[in-house]
Amino acid sequence: MSKAIHADEEWDAGDMGCGILVLELRKKLRAQPGAVFKVVSLDLGAPEDLPAWCRLTGNELVHHDPESNSFWIKSRLDWKR
Repeated sequence: MSKAIHADEEWDAGDMGCGILVLELRKKLRAQPGAVFKVVSLDLGAPEDLPAWCRLTGNELVHHDPESNSFWIKSRLDWKR
């Protein structure tokens, strides 16, 4: 199923901790409003942290594939806040 989901950009964050990961992810998403990013994260907290971060920041978690540690996140259009 992972291959059928469109991504404009892909980023392998490896085992980067979620604190730094979300700071870097924010920069990437903010640079491309409306784009879908496929993020691969091996951090054990990512399955809980990334969906929560998306809800808090107004970005959309399109899909999460636990088998490949991948998250598809759509960048919000309004980055004024």
